[in-house]
Amino acid sequence: ISICRDLPNIEVITFSVNGISDLEPLHQCQNLSELYLRKNNIMSLDELFYLKTLPRLRVLWLAENPCCGPDPHRYRMTVLRNLPSLQKLDNQAVTEEELSQALVDGVEITAPPARRNVENGWSESTASSAAGSTMEPESELLSCSLEETNKTQEELYMKPVPRGKYSSFSSQETDCSCKKRNNVLNAILLLMKELDAEGLEIIQQMVARRLQAFQKKELQEE
Repeated sequence: ISICRDLPNIEVITFSVNGISDLEPLHQCQNLSELYLRKNNIMSLDELFYLKTLPRLRVLWLAENPCCGPDPHRYRMTVLRNLPSLQKLDNQAVTEEELSQALVDGVEITAPPARRNVENGWSESTASSAAGSTMEPESELLSCSLEETNKTQEELYMKPVPRGKYSSFSSQETDCSCKKRNNVLNAILLLMKELDAEGLEIIQQMVARRLQAFQKKELQEE
């Protein structure tokens, strides 16, 4: 996530299931409009302090992080009090009534989170949570990656990725290569929305050449 410090113009970020605990690198992404952070290791809602400076943020998916706590109402109200410009939180539309109620039930965040010093700035509890996250079943990791990818494809009116596409992956590839592949795929699909007809034609030509190269390689191996 530290690379975001060098991407001030980025508009959409998908970092779900990535062990992220610190949102400070995002505070300079002034054009950010959509941020997907499901199933990370964000321990405190104080991390929202770094998102309060993002004027264009309209979509946030923060569910299934430790910071959500046991009280879903208090969590949602706190997020909306600090980020009142959100139009959608955790895939649910934000209403005017909720924004008004958030002023009463939500907690205002006025300072960044205090971090206990462990290596790389991780707190002990964060490190412990991160260690636990690596023990998630491989099927869980694959499911999350596919869900995020299919969500992006639905936005682009594309067919969802069939789970059978990954049946040939080894167990080791499932939690590494497959996850990396889907992250790259998400980035490409999101960037495609910014292209005009000429740009899409160039992409189409490149894809055709790549497919021909793969087909040629498969024939040689046979």
